[in-house]
Amino acid sequence: MTVKVGDKMPDAQLMHMSDAGPAPITTAELFDGKTVALFALPGAFTPTCSNQHLPGFIEKSEELRAAGVDTIVCLSVNDAFVMGAWGQQQGATGKVMMVGDGNGDLTEALGLTMDGTGFGMGKRSLRYSMIVRDGKIESLNVEGNPGQAVDSGAENLLSQLG
Repeated sequence: MTVKVGDKMPDAQLMHMSDAGPAPITTAELFDGKTVALFALPGAFTPTCSNQHLPGFIEKSEELRAAGVDTIVCLSVNDAFVMGAWGQQQGATGKVMMVGDGNGDLTEALGLTMDGTGFGMGKRSLRYSMIVRDGKIESLNVEGNPGQAVDSGAENLLSQLG
């Protein structure tokens, strides 16, 4: 079952790159007591993700923060090493927190899994964005076409912060 607006974020442990290397972070640590712009995508270094989705959030990071967002999180079913390298390559450092859901636990708990086995990608995340305020989903935008980042893009999410 897919989560919906008003639902609490499920409990899960994720990984991100810290100065000391890969470090665990829980959904409670990420979302409780904060306003978070979360966007998820099928895979680091893939064309739409690298050319549209992540760059949009990097470009709009200051506007999102000015609208009340404490943290901008990019989530993918990749490991922390891949997410860290991709974030550095894209210039996300200090703007977007790159978080790996390596086992897909959160993605599965959200009901937002995509089956990419036909493309040799395994189970991945659908492309989506959401605003999470103090652990509760306030808006959810699942992309109808995984090859684009319009509904789930930074511009659309920014308009929902009003």
